[in-house]
Order: sequence, then structure tokens, then C-alpha cells
Amino acid sequence: MQQEANGISETIMAESAFVDELKNELGRVIIGQERFLQRIIIGLLTGGHLLVEGVPGLAKTRAVTAVASCLQATFRRIQFTPDLLPADITGTTIFQAGAFKDRFGPIFANLVLADEINRAPAKVQSALLEAMQEQQVTIGETTHRLPEPFLVMATQNPIEQEGTYRLPEAQLDRFMMMVKVTYPSWEEERKILDMLIAPSGVGCRPIVNIEKIVQLRSLVQQIHIDDSIRDYIVNLVYATRSPEKFGAEVGTLIAQGASPRATVFLAKAAQGIAFLNHRSYVTPDDVKAILLDVLRHRVAVTYEAEAEEVTADDIVKRLAEKVAAP
Repeated sequence: MQQEANGISETIMAESAFVDELKNELGRVIIGQERFLQRIIIGLLTGGHLLVEGVPGLAKTRAVTAVASCLQATFRRIQFTPDLLPADITGTTIFQAGAFKDRFGPIFANLVLADEINRAPAKVQSALLEAMQEQQVTIGETTHRLPEPFLVMATQNPIEQEGTYRLPEAQLDRFMMMVKVTYPSWEEERKILDMLIAPSGVGCRPIVNIEKIVQLRSLVQQIHIDDSIRDYIVNLVYATRSPEKFGAEVGTLIAQGASPRATVFLAKAAQGIAFLNHRSYVTPDDVKAILLDVLRHRVAVTYEAEAEEVTADDIVKRLAEKVAAP
């Protein structure tokens, strides 16, 4: 058993060697946003989709484009609008050269940026739901598999709410992580200005191909999670539904806790963090590092919490303080 563990550890050290080179390459074209870029890579390695919240102009599109270039992956951007139709995303059947043929939509790509997803009506969001959950799309009477790997990165504008539709809870739950992209620091913004004020044609060079990412998914799944860490993960998620059992006095602030899907996603995301850190095992710090991103969109707050200006992030942080780490 020990020999097998050592073998996996050596394999992960060797296979994750490209991560540092990838970070350096992305750092050449994206100033700051290391956390955001890391979450994109974790999503690709673990098969989880990302919901991204941030005001316009924070390089969200540039970031995912840079990742696609470094991984030699196909990338498509869909601008969601109120008049968008499901066929505009998935594709449709056309009559051409005397026969009906399926014309694929922009969803057929490795990385799909769903820009301002909450501007599209429920019917369009439902079309995206099948693709995210089943990794397949039905056009007419034919079902087509989507490429591997497949990652949806949907963005939301946290400020402008006019003309938007609230994402259904069922769809929110299918996003592994909700990442908040914030403003850069003064120093980072100064570097951004220096890089972009005089266009130099700086782009990402390929670091690893997308087929390698698919192969690495099975390796990431082999990263060891000790029983005590598994208990810790379950306790963190369970605390969002029964906070009183952990001595957290936030019961009146939570309208709905996280589902068991959050438990699975939290474990997978922690494995992704461990892989990026070249380790063959998950630590409590790995779980804590990804906790907010996995739970913030799954904890629904009450009107009382809103009145007190308590956010889901605040609640998750309070629960994390009460749940003992191994």
C-alpha cells in the first residue's frame, strides 16, 4: 500500500510539473487574477463549471481566451441577450443539398464563455442546463456528445439588474464554483496600463494540449482524501443545513442550505487544489481554500440576513469557524 502511494505521489509530481510553467505563461498576458485563473484550471481538471461574478472590464474574457491558447483548446463566446433562442446556443437542423443536416451551435467547444447569462430567459438557460449536466446536446431527434473536456464559464454583472432573469436554483447548483473577480490593486493596474498602452502582440504560447488535460482527470481523481478530511467536508456542507449542531447561531439567516452535490464538488475541487500544489493528498487547507467558491451560491439567505446586510460569504465563514478541522 505504501509503495502504491509513493508511486502515485511521484506520478503527480511529474504530471503536474507543467502547472508552474502554465502559471508563468498566463502571468505574461494577464496581470493579477491568479485565483480566477486557478479556478478555471481546476474546473477543467475536475469537470466542474464556473459562475463568475464581476463588473465589466476585469479581463474575464481575456483570461479564458489566454487559458484556451495555452491549452490549445477550442473557445467560443456567447453573448446572452433577452431575444436569444435555444437554437442559437445548441444549433439547429437545416436543409442543405437535398438533405437535412445538423448545424452545431457555439456550445460545441472546450471552453464556452456564457457572457451575462442572467440576461437570457428561462428557456435558453434550460438548453444550457442539459449541456452542463449531461455533456450532450439534442438537435432535432439526434443527441450529440460535446467535446472533452467541456467547461462553461458563465458571467454575471453584480451591479446592473435591469432586464435580467434570476438563475434557477437547479442551474445554480450545477456550477461547481462561483468565483468573484475583484478590481486589481494599484500596482497591478499600473502594470496593465504598461502592457496595453502600446500593443506588442503579446500572446500565450502552447504549454500543454487539451488531450493531456483529459488524461489528467483520472489522475486527479486518485488524489487521496483521508477519512478525517471526508468527515470534515461533509460537516462543512451539513452545517449549512443544521448550523445549530455545530454551535453556529445563524439558523435564522439561512433560507436554504447546500445540497449533497456541494459535498462532491467540494471534495473534487480540493483534489484539484492539491494537484496544482503537486501533492497526492488533500489537506484541510485545500478544503478551506476552495470552500467559499463552492458554497457561496448554494447558501440562500433569508430576508432577515439581507436586512442585516449579512451575505452568504459571511455565513459560510462563520460556519467554517465552528466546524473543527482535523
